[in-house]
Amino acid sequence: MEERQLVKRLKQRNEAAFTHLVRLHKVRIYNVCLRMMSNRAEAEDIAQDVFVRAFMSIASFRGDSALNTWLYRIAINLCKNRLKYHARRKAKVHTSLEPIHERETAAINSTVGEPVARPDLVLEGNEAQQRVQRALASIDDSFRELLILRDIQGLSYIQIMEITRLPEGTVKSRLHRARGALRRAFDEQEEME
Repeated sequence: MEERQLVKRLKQRNEAAFTHLVRLHKVRIYNVCLRMMSNRAEAEDIAQDVFVRAFMSIASFRGDSALNTWLYRIAINLCKNRLKYHARRKAKVHTSLEPIHERETAAINSTVGEPVARPDLVLEGNEAQQRVQRALASIDDSFRELLILRDIQGLSYIQIMEITRLPEGTVKSRLHRARGALRRAFDEQEEME
């Protein structure tokens, strides 16, 4: 379904269009929320809230940006608000992600006839992923947001500018600083182990 047609149907409060919207974008929105929050339950709650808010406020969507950019903006803003809420209450939000079990990894990474990854390499990859996630959770929220959008989600600078409403130069310079902060946080994680 073309995006303009989808938006038109959403504005008409068409439930099938809403289901289609969720199906198209749920994985990416959940991943952004998970990376921002480092907590599966929080990410699931926020991702659901993103789609509810989008459906409730679709009338305000002007089409100046792509629909997925608008959804990312909602997701990032909800995550930032939740992080501020937890910070005011001094609650610990960032928990380490649960490791992926070897059976799940083997099922995901292989198809019939392909060799299954060696368990030691799977474990090593999971440990590295955990260190990266802990490092990502330890850096400033604004840095984390840019790293997630650019390096994990693969969005263009233009899309990031639309989501964050920052000028291109600011996005690029903060992204450079964010990568440095992540590198330092990752190195600290390795030193601690």
